[in-house]
Amino acid sequence: MAKGNNSAVTEFILLGLTDDPELEGILFCVFLLIYLATALGNLGLIVLIQISPQLHIPMYFFLCHLAFVDFYGSSAITPNTLVNSLREVKSVSFYACATQVCCFITSSVWELLMLSVMAYDRYMAICHPLLYAVLMPRKRCIRMVTSSYIYGSTVGLIQTVATFRMSFCGSNVLNQFYCDDVPLIALACSDTRVKELMLLTIAGFNVLCSLIAVLVSYVFIVFAILRIRSAVGRQKAFSTCASHLFSITMYYGTLSFMYLQPKSSHSLDKDKFASILYTVVIPMLNPLIYSLRNREVKNSLKKIIENVHSSHQ
Repeated sequence: MAKGNNSAVTEFILLGLTDDPELEGILFCVFLLIYLATALGNLGLIVLIQISPQLHIPMYFFLCHLAFVDFYGSSAITPNTLVNSLREVKSVSFYACATQVCCFITSSVWELLMLSVMAYDRYMAICHPLLYAVLMPRKRCIRMVTSSYIYGSTVGLIQTVATFRMSFCGSNVLNQFYCDDVPLIALACSDTRVKELMLLTIAGFNVLCSLIAVLVSYVFIVFAILRIRSAVGRQKAFSTCASHLFSITMYYGTLSFMYLQPKSSHSLDKDKFASILYTVVIPMLNPLIYSLRNREVKNSLKKIIENVHSSHQ
């Protein structure tokens, strides 16, 4: 990574969320509880889907991978934030920062692609119910997920290499609680135009393509639901999409808040708050949304609890 260009900076200082020691202690407890809930919820959902035969259908196959992506993305940010909150100087080494940036970008792209794939899956299930099993065989589902992982990892690696090939020879203080691409670009003392163009082009392409895929899928889904004559049938069809719609609304709403504001209204405090939602809170909420609003998941969990209880009697 052009070691000579970056030799002036060997670590970065993260300003974190607050300078107040008391508030920092409260935030540590809150972040720890959220991360534990995130790990328990997402890993628990993965295990539940794997051991429940009734959940071995494409919808839950994709949900299993969304849970993994949420856990991965949260683990790239929150543990380091917890450790730094206990330190007087919140430093992170050059290569640790590069690793976090790569993991964060990769997980962000994965999340976009998984939400798109899940929208396509709901389109197939509702618009082509009789051919669903034929159109969405397991091999095709695996190829879709594998392609998402490969593409997201490639984007993360390319963006990270482009960022850390820039020269950092001045300030090394990041006004953020984790290593993020945008504030790192602001610290660079070399020409950043190529990197900024890459960031805008690739991020814009990924978000736009994902959003188009989701919107087109749901336009067809809405028309298909409206053609259902039975009110009960319409409600049942919509309920299979409700959790996914809620996740999409949260995710794209946060993205819009972070990146679609005019520069005049940008605030570091607002950006940090949006970052907390994006990196810490949403990964915790997703498994709750899909568990509490999904009858099959709740029934599977109930059956497992009953089996465990009966085996101990």
